[in-house]
Amino acid sequence: MDGAKDLVRARDQLLEGGDTRRPRLDAESLRQALVDLHDLWLTGKGAELGITRDSGLAVIAVGGLGRKEMLPYSDLDLVLLHDDVDPARVAEVADRLWYPLWDAHIKLDHSVRTVPQALRVAASDLTAALGLLDARHIVGDEELSNLLIGGVRREWRTGIRSRFGELVEQAQTRWKRSGEIAHRAEPDLKNGRGGLRDIQLLDALAIAQLTDAMPGLGPDVPGGGLKQARRRLLDVRTELHRVAGRARDQLRAQDADEIGAALRIGDRFDLARTLSDAARTVGFSVDMGLRTAGNALPRKGLARLRRMPVRRPLDEGVVEHAGEVVLARDARPQRDPGLILRVAAASAQSGLPMSATTLNRLSEDAPELREPWPREALNDLLVLLGTGRALVDAIEALDRSGLWGRLFPEWGAVRDLPPRDPMHTWTVDRHLVETVAYAGALSTRVARPDLLLLGALLHDIGKGRTEDHSIVGAELATQIGRRLGLWPSDVRTLSAIVRYHLLLPDTATRRDLADPQTTQSVVDALDGDPQLLELLHTLAEADSLATGPGVWGDWKASLIGDLVRRSRLAMAGEPLPQPDPIDPELVEKAKSGGVHVELRPGDGRYTHLVTVIAPDTPGLLSEAAGVLALHSLRVLSASLGGAGESAIDTFVVTPKFGDPPDAGLLRQELIRAINGDLNVESALAKKERDSGLRSSPYAQAEPRIMWSDSTIGGPVLLELRAEDRIGLLTRLAAALARTGADVRWAKVVTMGAAVVDAFCLDLGADDTPARRAEIEAALLAVVPHPEPKKPPETDS
Repeated sequence: MDGAKDLVRARDQLLEGGDTRRPRLDAESLRQALVDLHDLWLTGKGAELGITRDSGLAVIAVGGLGRKEMLPYSDLDLVLLHDDVDPARVAEVADRLWYPLWDAHIKLDHSVRTVPQALRVAASDLTAALGLLDARHIVGDEELSNLLIGGVRREWRTGIRSRFGELVEQAQTRWKRSGEIAHRAEPDLKNGRGGLRDIQLLDALAIAQLTDAMPGLGPDVPGGGLKQARRRLLDVRTELHRVAGRARDQLRAQDADEIGAALRIGDRFDLARTLSDAARTVGFSVDMGLRTAGNALPRKGLARLRRMPVRRPLDEGVVEHAGEVVLARDARPQRDPGLILRVAAASAQSGLPMSATTLNRLSEDAPELREPWPREALNDLLVLLGTGRALVDAIEALDRSGLWGRLFPEWGAVRDLPPRDPMHTWTVDRHLVETVAYAGALSTRVARPDLLLLGALLHDIGKGRTEDHSIVGAELATQIGRRLGLWPSDVRTLSAIVRYHLLLPDTATRRDLADPQTTQSVVDALDGDPQLLELLHTLAEADSLATGPGVWGDWKASLIGDLVRRSRLAMAGEPLPQPDPIDPELVEKAKSGGVHVELRPGDGRYTHLVTVIAPDTPGLLSEAAGVLALHSLRVLSASLGGAGESAIDTFVVTPKFGDPPDAGLLRQELIRAINGDLNVESALAKKERDSGLRSSPYAQAEPRIMWSDSTIGGPVLLELRAEDRIGLLTRLAAALARTGADVRWAKVVTMGAAVVDAFCLDLGADDTPARRAEIEAALLAVVPHPEPKKPPETDS
């Protein structure tokens, strides 16, 4: 070729293909053709300039040409190496190499260095070091090139410990500046989170021998994994250059349809979905890579002599190790299908990420859950959904590993599905998860927080199909509810939540609320169910908050609130909780007096029934519940009653680890607690401190206490809605005992991370507003609360 202008003409010919004489190259073929073209020109030019094998000169490429990812209008990044060559000769060669490229208006990033000079630059400049890791020999003295390439990589490996912090900080600064590709209308394909720079970051960690460049994400990973994600990002950026006619990293909305068509992906929405999948796969891989690399950093000095990190138990088969959630040594994923959800719930509760090894092992070995799901698996799912913002990362990790789709095959239709409405911030699948997080903070407003969280997770599951997504979603919710093992009545409620999740906002904002027919239409649609109305009211707020800024405001809240108030007045009130009947055999045993503890299997694989019969003394409930909690028995539900002078309390429990303790041991511990030899509350406080399960001492939702409208002077019903904690029932019972309230009976239910406890209290003639306020204060003092809001900063 005669001059670099021939190089430009040849490049333009490659870009102009598209007729029968010269077919249009696809994106990958175009990149390879551009690499071959530039390699050919530089090789020929090098020979012309005397850059030969024994000349002491070499040309190496970095950047896109170095990686063999040359785009149509990428900068040409070149380094002219020299060794013991006359400076005048070096200057002459450099001028004759650079000037033709400048004259042809090719963007050139160039440098002239010896190997020691280049190594010093790499040692002092992180960006230069990362660029030189991509270096590739083009022409000239190959031994000289290899000396630099090998030296840069060797020093990168030996010096990574001191540079790792700067590497992470640089990436975080870039993400903050460029945003997330998956959730940007006009993403930066190169610098955004989940983009090509992040893939280069993974390559750099692999060269440092800290992690794999292409980590395996499991056999069921959506989208084909990291290798396919890299190709997709490169293909879109290649076509972006071709469409724009110049170098460009940010995908403009007006170019999306043309690029989607060129890549045979579809329209701009299909392209957005493809990019979201690729970027989230890359982003998740980078998170795992950085974490794995951080744990693999070589230790020096005293750090090498420290003990290995302790493996702290979190749940059955799940432990914490080196700041990550991993499988216990005796865990058997092949025989334990519920292990996936236990790992995810422990991760969200503790705030610790799941390790890459654990996710890969679960992906490869864990079988599918049988249908209907065991009760324990459903409970672990509810615990996960009730952890607030922590659930976002946990579900993303499961989804990018192919595990979430194994649990919910219906998720594939909404995964990475872009919103059609510009008000929506997130893809549909991420919106569902965001809605669950917001719903968790509102869960104490409803009597069924479990159905609220499941409804939030599934309310838009019908999108991505041609039919009405509410109708399709209701059918899918029925299918999913049955698979989860919900009661038939709960399946119907869940389906109705999905079917009518838009009823309240649509009616409130589009109909005349003063018209009685408006209210009646809501009542008729919900079949007069006040519990369903309550759930839809709370979901409407969570859904709006998860949609985007400004979607939920005072105006919308007041309209929906007014509609709900009118509808509730038109509906019959909900029935109050009633005590469960007591087995006559237990009544007979209670007549004999003494302390009895029975333990027998429950309905599920890991559930058990514990019945406690003991003299009905103040503090007994607190002591019995405390003994169960100290032996890592989580109370899922409880029915508390009595006969004569004895209390008869039945608990449905699940062991945190292994099998439950012997009933005889529980009886001995209960007797110690009754006699004052065991301080249950102090022991529980220590157990909670040592557990490390709560990543934050704060709750997602504000606790709520409601009193029944009973006649003053008679038994009253108190209902508490709050988030669970270790030994919560113990603390509640102790608080009631300290206030002198007589608990006639109680029903306790744990739904994932939430509790709904009903206590029938006999306050006698002392049932006054002040007395109720005293009891409320005592109970609220022992339940978790949200983090206090910081006061706004003021100018001094």
